[in-house]
Amino acid sequence: MAKTLPKTDVVIVGVGWAGGIIAAELTKGGLNVVGLERGRERKTEDYYMVHDELRYGSRYDLMQDLSKETITFRSTEKIRALPMRQYGSFLLGEGLGGSGVHWNGQTFRFLPYDFEIRSKTIERYGKNKIPADMSIQDWGITYDQLEPYYDKFEKTAGISGETNPLGGKRSADYPTPPMLKTPAITKFIDAASKLNLHPYMMPSANLSQTYTNPDGVSRAACQYCGYCERFGCEYGAKADPVVTVIPVANKTGKFEIRTHSNVRRILHKGGKATGVLYTDVTTGEEIEQPADIVVVTSYVFNNVRLLLQSGIGKPYNPATGTGVIGKNYAYQVIKGNAAGFFEEEQFNNFAGAGSLGVNLDDYNGDNFDHSDLKFIHGGSISLSQTGQRPIANNPVPPDSPSWGSDFKKNSLKYANRVLAVGGQGSSMSFKHHFLDLDPTFKDAFGDPLIRITFDFEEQDRQLAVFLANKSAEIVKQMGAKTINQLKELGPYEITTYQSTHNTGGVIIGASPDTSAVNSYCQMWDMDNVFVVGASAFPHNSGYNPTGTVGALAYRTAEGIMTYRNKGGLLV
Repeated sequence: MAKTLPKTDVVIVGVGWAGGIIAAELTKGGLNVVGLERGRERKTEDYYMVHDELRYGSRYDLMQDLSKETITFRSTEKIRALPMRQYGSFLLGEGLGGSGVHWNGQTFRFLPYDFEIRSKTIERYGKNKIPADMSIQDWGITYDQLEPYYDKFEKTAGISGETNPLGGKRSADYPTPPMLKTPAITKFIDAASKLNLHPYMMPSANLSQTYTNPDGVSRAACQYCGYCERFGCEYGAKADPVVTVIPVANKTGKFEIRTHSNVRRILHKGGKATGVLYTDVTTGEEIEQPADIVVVTSYVFNNVRLLLQSGIGKPYNPATGTGVIGKNYAYQVIKGNAAGFFEEEQFNNFAGAGSLGVNLDDYNGDNFDHSDLKFIHGGSISLSQTGQRPIANNPVPPDSPSWGSDFKKNSLKYANRVLAVGGQGSSMSFKHHFLDLDPTFKDAFGDPLIRITFDFEEQDRQLAVFLANKSAEIVKQMGAKTINQLKELGPYEITTYQSTHNTGGVIIGASPDTSAVNSYCQMWDMDNVFVVGASAFPHNSGYNPTGTVGALAYRTAEGIMTYRNKGGLLV
């Protein structure tokens, strides 16, 4: 029998960016909050002098143990899903801070078009532009409504950047200047400008200078060591929940973090959540934590899985198009790439930072005419210098042999003579892409795994080649002698890393008929449950998702405080 603990005002499931933001805001507002994190505690000191590519980059030390819990995958409903036994397409963070510890720090705002994508597409191109099986929908919130929360997140994290000339209007500049321009970045800017494009420095959570945020948290500037992605930052220069929002919540004395606590059910009665049931993974003990409000802020897959296991919300049925939990799973098209091989110039590709780079949005959203194109939306194009660590990187021209003396010769020659320009494409939702519980495979506790049904569509294939061609034009203008670019996008491959940008499943919207949560990420079906994260995205944009997750978290925190005082569904 489970042990029952004293009741708290709010219990948070998963203490990453969204959970940390909400904990900080609610405790500052006077609420008592318990944060449950199934992984271990993390702190900056864990990463002092630990530039260990093998441990973190290749063996995924910060990631979820797939032998205890994983996902299953199938490309269509016609085949049986199988478990992902080793990491490939995406990386699932675990531990205090979640994926906010091992991210690169690329912190974009979605375009105004994204939030009204269906209505704006129909307005410009007509209904026939949207394929019958594409399930995109407006978000029930506009960019202008979300903009103040973007601003708040950027000030908390100290985002370094410059204004996107093709982005939405801003209420303030970035709190810190953009990162330094390297020779490679300058070469991209010059080439893109000659092509009449609009490059701008990538918004970065890697601080360009020492910064103190509005909560009084001070952090040092980035050292450009090149160990961001898949690594924790030893300087605290990369904004993550552990060095920004979690200390603020802790300082109030109203926040209790319990690590090694795997939440398995949301408990509910009479249409209201009453708390959660979790297992202490160090002892195996089952524990009930009663709470007035439950906030689910774990990763996309776990948000969906927890709701389905708890019987909250109507599961999505792809055959009828009814239901909402698991609906509109989307990914990212990181395949519009072109690598340029330079004969004379050398670049320091081993130094860098997770969000050191330059970006342009001329082919993102609806910033260009799609009338004669067989896809909607688009993607950002960038050159980033994240640090080409030696184990995982060995670029050679496409006509090089894969072994032998010539391979070695080219490996040495081009180690610092290759620059990659790539498109980060959007991912549109389709009726037959969804998440549900696997009927066969279970985790270490006997609970069903989450199942992904997904494959690239003609939309994705057209978009990937388009972005690759545009990237190649820039690389050619930069002066590369040899260009290796994507020619064709094949089926989705879960064994090859692309991005950790999974979205959807508990989507935001204006109606309970088509969405799971309202614009405050409050569940339509259970008003004291809030579900925050990229699981709320009805589709995925041509950007990294974290900036939008942060903005939604701040809006949700505001909504929870209102709900605490007034109750009912928020409008």
